[in-house]
Amino acid sequence: MTDAAAPWQRILLATEHTEFDAGAERLAIELAQKSGRPLAAVVPIATNAELLAEAPGIAARIDADAAARRTELLREARAAGVSVDVRVGADADKWQAIVSAASGARADLVVVRRRGRQGFVARMLVGEMAASVASHAPCDVLLVPRAARLWSGGVVAAVDDSPASVRVAAAAASVATGFALPLRLVTAAAEATLPHARETLERALRTQEREGHAATAHARVGRTADEIVAATAELGADLVVIGRHGASSALRRAVLGSTAQKVVGLASCAVLVVRT
Repeated sequence: MTDAAAPWQRILLATEHTEFDAGAERLAIELAQKSGRPLAAVVPIATNAELLAEAPGIAARIDADAAARRTELLREARAAGVSVDVRVGADADKWQAIVSAASGARADLVVVRRRGRQGFVARMLVGEMAASVASHAPCDVLLVPRAARLWSGGVVAAVDDSPASVRVAAAAASVATGFALPLRLVTAAAEATLPHARETLERALRTQEREGHAATAHARVGRTADEIVAATAELGADLVVIGRHGASSALRRAVLGSTAQKVVGLASCAVLVVRT
């Protein structure tokens, strides 16, 4: 992938440099390597002004821990030949620190882990920090399982009849072109609505063909998230591209859509959540 073909120009890695962040760090560094561009990174910390005022020693320990993680990440990136600017971001919540860093860096992609340490939140399909970043970031967000590798098999674009699907398919085509990978357009529907789903899929396919992108179309019967994940495995793809929301209401715009959450949680590969 040349710099000119790179789908993203300003990548921000969000990491706490734990074992759960390994996949996100690996993908972000490899993307920077392939594009030849420097990488920005943020180590997010949550701050509690009242607690820190009452126990200043806690602040010192938090700062020292964040600095150590920053130093180790710098070392690993430089060992890979990647220029990286690592900063510590503090806010009321970690996800807010990441979103603020993305805005400040004018990032067009945030790379972050899918979920973290085991616990009530981690048992959900997507961790709270990752879901909040994907919901509120000013750009696309790549959610990465810790075992994920940089894609090499193909790209799946999850399309439906919403206007957002145009942006999803275009983003998937950009990645597929940049990495010289096959593009698969996938939709899923109940048996009764399958004819309409096929029409939507064919329109998406024709649009990509007009744009000069070769693609194949795949309509499946069943629950959307389950079928997208199954199709990804069956087609040998290792990146899924999906819209942030499945509806256009104000409420759904405020959170990551349920289908997107399920795809992210069930997929064994990285999922690109497109800002729509």
